[in-house]
Amino acid sequence: MSMPSAVPESAGPDSGAPVHVIGAGPGGLAVAAALRARGVDALVLERSDAVGTSWRHHYERLHLHTTRAGSALPGLRIPRRYGRWVARADLVRYLEQYASHHRLRVATGVEVRRLERTADRQWVLHTAGGRRLTGPAVVVATGCNHTPYLPDWPGRDGFRGTLLHAARYRDAAPFRGKDVLVAGAGNTGAEIAVDLVEGGAARVRLAVRTPPHILRRSTLGWPSQRSAVLCRRLPVPLVDRMAARVSRLSVPDLTPYGLPRPEAGLYTRVRQGALPVLDVGIVEAVRRGAVEPVAAVSAFEGEKVVLADGTTLAPDAVIAATGYRRGLEGLVGHLGVLDADGRPLVHGPDTHPGAPALHFLGYSNPISGTLRELRLDARRIARRLARAAH
Repeated sequence: MSMPSAVPESAGPDSGAPVHVIGAGPGGLAVAAALRARGVDALVLERSDAVGTSWRHHYERLHLHTTRAGSALPGLRIPRRYGRWVARADLVRYLEQYASHHRLRVATGVEVRRLERTADRQWVLHTAGGRRLTGPAVVVATGCNHTPYLPDWPGRDGFRGTLLHAARYRDAAPFRGKDVLVAGAGNTGAEIAVDLVEGGAARVRLAVRTPPHILRRSTLGWPSQRSAVLCRRLPVPLVDRMAARVSRLSVPDLTPYGLPRPEAGLYTRVRQGALPVLDVGIVEAVRRGAVEPVAAVSAFEGEKVVLADGTTLAPDAVIAATGYRRGLEGLVGHLGVLDADGRPLVHGPDTHPGAPALHFLGYSNPISGTLRELRLDARRIARRLARAAH
């Protein structure tokens, strides 16, 4: 889609200037649709050439860990034919259908690099091409998976094997017959480890810094997401105790295999930013020795990897499932709206006192499911902005 013409800086709140939404992932599309439903014009700005870019680039075997019904965005159900656990490729198709169904205005190839507030209460969006857009409100929805994070391990650049971030992993084919170390035991690392085993890797080890909580994706047909929704407002100690009981009943103790149960409670860890791992094969793979848990990566020495316990390995490849950074510093870091870790201090329908009409959507990892919370927050933001517009 071609670049929209810039709105004059003198335009006021009643000039017809749209709400600018930065990012055409699920969050950006959801809030644009919710705004349209309330009669508020929205323009979605996407730096790549298509909607749902981050989902297009995830590994092939990825499926949602939340149910189809619990993952739909406002105003359009996910087709039943996509199954209960929606595949990555089907989610991309759904996002394309969603943008078309709601007739959303999406400008691709537009990278917004910096936001500034004018004296007449307008937001100016500076793009990579040097052009400026101006409007009364902005929703930032570029997501938590914006910038792959690769730890600065000592000796990393001199590693003689293959080292890549999980963002560049697609499938196991390039690693067939190879010795692979996956660094990071979150959902991504655990699932990639299983994918490598099923794809014919000769040996797969999983480097674990902090043992994760592991839950079944569903038990007797009851998805863990529903339990999370029911528990999300309960006291943390209570949820920790309930989750510990459920885990002991449904997930075998993997301590003998090198993966002990965590010391901190499940909800305590969630509040610290660590979601539980939903089992899509990792439990069985560890029990039969197909995936071997080892200590965290500490450093690299030539062709070797040094672990935190002093052990050295010589894998053919290391896949770093070490997470992402939000990458908001250049865009809004100068506005005083981020905490020390680069997360928005205020998100959802509320805004920071120093940045009115600047909303952030999708920068948390809720236990109840990211897409579900995106849907709820998108509607709340749209309601707030519609009131301001009228």
